[in-house]
Amino acid sequence: MVQLSGSMMPIRESIERELLALRQKGRYRELPSVTQRSGNRIRIGGKLLLNLSSNDYLGLGDRREMLDRYLVTLREAGYAMTSSSSRLLTGNHPLYGELEQTLADLYGREAALVFNSGYHANTGILPALSTRHDLILCDRLNHASIIDGLMIAAAPYIRYRHGDYQHLEELLSDAAGRYRQLFIISESVFSMDGDLADLERLVALKKRYGAFLIIDEAHGVGVFGQKGLGLCEVAGMVEGIDMIVGTFGKAFASVGAYAVMDTLFREYLINTMRPLIFTTALPPAILGWSLAVVRQQAVMSDERNRLQALAARLRNALRERGLAVAGESQIVPVVAGGDRQAVLLAEKLAAAGILALPVRPPTVPENSARLRLSLRADLQWEDIESVPELLQGL
Repeated sequence: MVQLSGSMMPIRESIERELLALRQKGRYRELPSVTQRSGNRIRIGGKLLLNLSSNDYLGLGDRREMLDRYLVTLREAGYAMTSSSSRLLTGNHPLYGELEQTLADLYGREAALVFNSGYHANTGILPALSTRHDLILCDRLNHASIIDGLMIAAAPYIRYRHGDYQHLEELLSDAAGRYRQLFIISESVFSMDGDLADLERLVALKKRYGAFLIIDEAHGVGVFGQKGLGLCEVAGMVEGIDMIVGTFGKAFASVGAYAVMDTLFREYLINTMRPLIFTTALPPAILGWSLAVVRQQAVMSDERNRLQALAARLRNALRERGLAVAGESQIVPVVAGGDRQAVLLAEKLAAAGILALPVRPPTVPENSARLRLSLRADLQWEDIESVPELLQGL
């Protein structure tokens, strides 16, 4: 029989102590009871609140008339609610091909590949492409799914200082000639700070050092660009980026993710990417909805312009009241610092009928807990004009 050392405790006691510590720090999390969504309002715990914690940036997920049209299509086409298999077996419904071709055509790229989620994409692409003979350079504030992908991959990695492209170039210069391939990976719109990557600079560095550049546009697609293709479209860098990752789960109001790339890399990922190979395919009913949304959002430039104007107005109003506000996008973070302070501010807004959930470590760095105000195109200024006054004195 194995004997426990004097310093070890049974798992139940260890977990209980860890949960207690999270409560004491103000970091304990619970799943909210969401009972109803109605436009830009949401009912939680019996209370109807203005929803400033959604990633449905275009409000497409709450467009009843669009959903009603799709339900007619769903009934007429008879799309199944399950695929019952992986794509490499019997789950590769023709809608996959139609959706991937539509995405490739929108971006003007050779190919696209659809995944079950952004997390699947980011934990699968780098481990599939890279080897122990490569080096991955990753922005320090990239999403947790990207960090998890780094930890799975065989390649060594370095996290360069956030948005510090001089630091990135130093690392590239030092690594030149020492690896089979250098990879650079960055978000375009950073999910917690709402600030923007310099895609022109990243593409220039990629070309100078022969790196492979991956840009995660999860919070950029649908929100930026004439066709909603994200910052890569705004910067005119669609062709200069080796692989662009997008998601259906945010502005595109569906489920899943995708990447656009050259045909060679699509073929390779199909044969080597474990989260693609070893998971059940998305249901045809979901693929059809994603296809409808992608086509609809491509003509919603007016909504995109209105959303960015609204975000700029809110940031300015918050800053005029002396609040620490970052970002250049539809994501408007108000940094509180301490975990408990962020929780108290969220409770204050909830009492005023506004849902803005606190974001705390480890999602963000220590001492940078915040309210992440996530705006939508179906909001009016009158909906949010009270927020700066409510937060004043932070």
